[in-house]
Amino acid sequence: MPQFQSKRRVRHSAEQMFDLVADVERYPEFVPLCSALKIRQRLEKPDGTEVLTADMTVSFKLIRETFTSRVTLDRANLKILVEYLQGPFSHLQNRWAFEPRGDAACDVGFFLAYEFRNRMLAMLMGTMFDTAFHRFAAAFEKRAGEVYGRAQARKLMV
Repeated sequence: MPQFQSKRRVRHSAEQMFDLVADVERYPEFVPLCSALKIRQRLEKPDGTEVLTADMTVSFKLIRETFTSRVTLDRANLKILVEYLQGPFSHLQNRWAFEPRGDAACDVGFFLAYEFRNRMLAMLMGTMFDTAFHRFAAAFEKRAGEVYGRAQARKLMV
């Protein structure tokens, strides 16, 4: 099963980066391959986490697929978990962790594992997905620079 994992230090606070990643409705504006995102449901749990059910549409050339996932936003622990519910994958899991490194920096951990249900779709989309996932971190860093200011946007590699 293909996996991608990275950890990068960015010059924005952990809270800022959490907010940026948690703002899923804006993904079509800057996330590679994301052409649409719709929130189906938003629930506040007693433990303080927020759980979203969302449909994300990814597009590449003539291929367009929509999948549904559950997104758990754990602000207290600065973690986000995305769990696959329905669509073209047999497995999809995505995790984000934001570790403060002072007031104006944090380490952003990103993990993704996925497998397509259909072998033909896996062959068509697999290489392109791998390339896109490698560009995800850069897309979020660029977005942070646009939202929170470019002066802080230079990254420090970990």
